[in-house]
Amino acid sequence: MTTALFSRRDFSRTIGQTLALALAAPHLFRAGQARKRAPALAGSIRLNGNENPYGPSPKALEALAGCGGIASRYPGDTYTKMVDAIAQMHGVTAENIILGCGSSEILRVADMAFLGPGQNVVAAEPTFEAVLDYARVTRAERVKIPLTPDHRHDLPRMAAACTSKTGLVYVCNPNNPTGTIVTRDEMIDFIPRVPPSTLILVDEAYHHFADDTHYASALEWTSKYPNVVVARTFSKIYGMAGMRLGYAAGAKEAIARMGSYLTEDNANAAVLAAALAGLRDQDHVASCRKQLNGSRRWLAEQLTKAGWQVVPSQANFVMINMNRDVKPVIEQFHERKILVGRKFPSMGNFLRVTIGTQEEMVAFLAAFQEIAKADAPRAA
Repeated sequence: MTTALFSRRDFSRTIGQTLALALAAPHLFRAGQARKRAPALAGSIRLNGNENPYGPSPKALEALAGCGGIASRYPGDTYTKMVDAIAQMHGVTAENIILGCGSSEILRVADMAFLGPGQNVVAAEPTFEAVLDYARVTRAERVKIPLTPDHRHDLPRMAAACTSKTGLVYVCNPNNPTGTIVTRDEMIDFIPRVPPSTLILVDEAYHHFADDTHYASALEWTSKYPNVVVARTFSKIYGMAGMRLGYAAGAKEAIARMGSYLTEDNANAAVLAAALAGLRDQDHVASCRKQLNGSRRWLAEQLTKAGWQVVPSQANFVMINMNRDVKPVIEQFHERKILVGRKFPSMGNFLRVTIGTQEEMVAFLAAFQEIAKADAPRAA
């Protein structure tokens, strides 16, 4: 086994460097602030945050309502139950699981554990930016690999970019903002080509929406490859974005290394109780998946029939090629109290739209037809 990934590290050195950086360049510790969303206008249709409009399971809400009695206690017991439940679901032990304050904390501690000055992180462009943002704190170099012409991860180029200096390579699958996937066969080819000393962090926030038979979770490879770690969240299919709970699964050595950077008592007792109930309510998960995927397909079909290019998505959002700068389009939707995704610089003509309820998607399409009327392409 390669020792570079799992040998003892001087953690105090990294912590000292991070504290020094905080004093020298405090603005780097505000990297995540760019993604903070402005308060929504009253009555707005919110199609900008990739949230689940159907919310948590009724069983989760019931559990949450009954949490008054545990408010004065630290979440130790419930934390253990949550870790055990996730471990059982994935057929691993508690040593293979850590919890985070949303999967965002998981991404942050992965950077803290595996990146530092003189190292780099490899990621697609565009993708979810948190790993790249947090890498600035560790003074690691950020290596961005453009997507393929069909807006998918270019895994051969990403693997080729990984060297002995690469501490972490990040794969968001399905990818945010494109919704495209890395297939099982592509992952099988990719993992062995990455140096064993490099952590392969696979972000599966949108895993539950993927229904393409070529898709597979990277959890399949965590027992064979100790440098593979999977991040998941309760923010999407479980409808708990505002409650902040995520987790990582992987080999115990990598998980322990990441866990040493977690915030002490980082999980909310009430949230844990709600999440436990939600985890057990797979009927609600299946219902949300069916409704959101159905509305996604409906919207894509309507737009495609009208001649618009829609990136094939396996997530709870789609990207539409507006054939012009998307910023004015976003503003026009905002004027109509419909909030849509932000502009992504490397795909500046594409509009990202979260899938809401079917009623909300009908309203979005009506507004879209009005806003884009002058730019409408000729239907195929």
